[in-house]
Amino acid sequence: MELGATTDDGGVRFAVYSAAATGVDVCLFDPDGTERRVPLPERTDNVWHGRVDGIGPGQRYGLRARGPWDPGRGHLFDPSKLLLDPYGRAVAGTLTDAPALRAGTGTDSAPYVPRSVVVGPLDPATRPPLRPWTDTVLYEMHVRGFTATMPDVPPELRGTYAGLGHPAAVAYLAGLGVTAVELLPVQHSVTEPSVAARGLTNYWGYNTLGYFAPDTRFAASGCPADPSSGANPATEFREMVDALHAAGIEVVLDVVYNHTAEGPPDGPTLSFRGLDNRTYYRLDPADGSRYRDYTGCGNTLDLRQPPVLRLVLDSLRYWVTTMGVDGFRFDLASALTRSADSVDRYSAFLGAVGQDPVLRGVRLIAEPWDLGMDGYRVGGFPPPWAEWNGRYRDAVRDFWRGSLGHLAEVGTRLAGSEDLYGLSGRGPYASVNFVTAHDGFTLRDLVSYERKHNEANGEHGADGTDDNRSANFGVEGDTDDPAVRAARDRQVRNLLTTLLLSAGTPMLLAGDELGNTQHGNNNAYCQDNPTSWLDWSTADTGLAAFVRDLLALRAREPVFRRRGFFTGATVDGRRDLVWYRPDGGEVTDADWHRPGDHTLGAYLDGARADTGTGGSYLLYLHGGGDDVDVVLPTAAPAYETVLDTAGAAPGTRPAGTRVRLPARSVLLLRAT
Repeated sequence: MELGATTDDGGVRFAVYSAAATGVDVCLFDPDGTERRVPLPERTDNVWHGRVDGIGPGQRYGLRARGPWDPGRGHLFDPSKLLLDPYGRAVAGTLTDAPALRAGTGTDSAPYVPRSVVVGPLDPATRPPLRPWTDTVLYEMHVRGFTATMPDVPPELRGTYAGLGHPAAVAYLAGLGVTAVELLPVQHSVTEPSVAARGLTNYWGYNTLGYFAPDTRFAASGCPADPSSGANPATEFREMVDALHAAGIEVVLDVVYNHTAEGPPDGPTLSFRGLDNRTYYRLDPADGSRYRDYTGCGNTLDLRQPPVLRLVLDSLRYWVTTMGVDGFRFDLASALTRSADSVDRYSAFLGAVGQDPVLRGVRLIAEPWDLGMDGYRVGGFPPPWAEWNGRYRDAVRDFWRGSLGHLAEVGTRLAGSEDLYGLSGRGPYASVNFVTAHDGFTLRDLVSYERKHNEANGEHGADGTDDNRSANFGVEGDTDDPAVRAARDRQVRNLLTTLLLSAGTPMLLAGDELGNTQHGNNNAYCQDNPTSWLDWSTADTGLAAFVRDLLALRAREPVFRRRGFFTGATVDGRRDLVWYRPDGGEVTDADWHRPGDHTLGAYLDGARADTGTGGSYLLYLHGGGDDVDVVLPTAAPAYETVLDTAGAAPGTRPAGTRVRLPARSVLLLRAT
């Protein structure tokens, strides 16, 4: 039986799951707010269902559930609470915090909560085939923040789905060279009462309430008040996806199935808690009034329960087949795989996704950790999953700030992290390499601040990580000192070059290529304002051109887009990868683990690339604070300079030449 609100000729059929309810009402709202309650008369396999005649698309509605009030056993039924339909395709209205939202008060919550909206059927979406992982470059971005100040997007479209689908926005992304946008949550979310009390909003959207509904915050067209207009968030979202697809850009959604917007047990009752608390949430076995919280957000969805697992899978398929998206990044994915307490790589969730004929064919990216015990699982997800590689981020940051103990860790990460992904049968693509993401410093701030500056969040500095692995080069924050600015500019280019030339799937944070700053705020989740919006008026066009050139180099040279891991084996007298010391000799086992080394050379043979034949390159990374001389090895007769973050003049040098590498610099040479 199809759950949610399904239209047919002259009416709508409603169906909602609740195992413990004794009755469920559909509450229909007229434009003037008048409510009409219609009991669902039938119950089949714990699904309450029935048909209401005389209504259709555009109808506002909610649910009220009757049942036991027994918090100790996890039952929190309260028919005074108006609930959103978990399968609702659209949401209208806003949430206003009030005591009536708390379960058990007996006070009607309808004046304070949004409504579900009946949406007519949409035609199935068409998607172009996914490009190979080896050719993929991810660009993590926020729908509003990307175009909020973009000058070539009409003001009425800025910050919306239509704004992101506007030709100016699409042209910028295509011209930059990214192949997929990874959108921060666009499923309908609400702001936590504690955040709203500080006069702020949950800008990032990691507080989902409607898993099938595009968030109306980003809809230029608003919610469908007039069904005849055809304007609604779902249509606008699909048009955005089509525009990106037409430019060869895939759309990946950041999805939050680990927890919901209802928060801890004393949080607002908005949907799942009031319909069937024991089914939807993981409860403490010793006390059903408490939740198991592996997310830090007050609750954890219980994907061990078949109805909850079905909700997640139905939602994912809907976004693929109806909305046209190409994949998903799963927030706190470890929480989705827990059995009783521990993370289980054979969990029902992973098994269901892996065999699903729709989902197994899209991009699946895990944030491979949660806040529970043993939740850090980088490298622990099975094929065909890719993962945010937090160890790559940490190693690259430490190398470039000069604090990495030895070279073995950074060498392993640059080569695709075979230690993490090789045993499971995956290739370098499974390592989503990143240096910055929405959560943390921007790249400019990473080289400008040594501590977070989150005062504007109103949490007295308690929010945001203190493990930033950053450096300010002598001044905290903005400065006019030319030496400090030059050091920071070079460091930004060092980090970007490392990221975009490493084996694996690179992910850029939107705005890093423009020199975007959040002024030291490393947790701007509640800053829906210029703090988080990209400032196009101050864009560093030279840096953007640098990134475009790097991405073009990556796209045309197979040696930077490997399908399999390097072997180091000699075939026809050639090796796919050779590591070099500054003196021109090959790195030995002892060299990898010698403390205090900051210089690493890598020769990548284009004739041994596994995605085609192209040029061979010699890459030097020097993370030390002093200049160093390197001797060009005899892997090739001569080398031509392609890139030097220290700004040296281009030229060709024979093997055996001694070359000076300034402090903290990258030198990329092409073998001639």
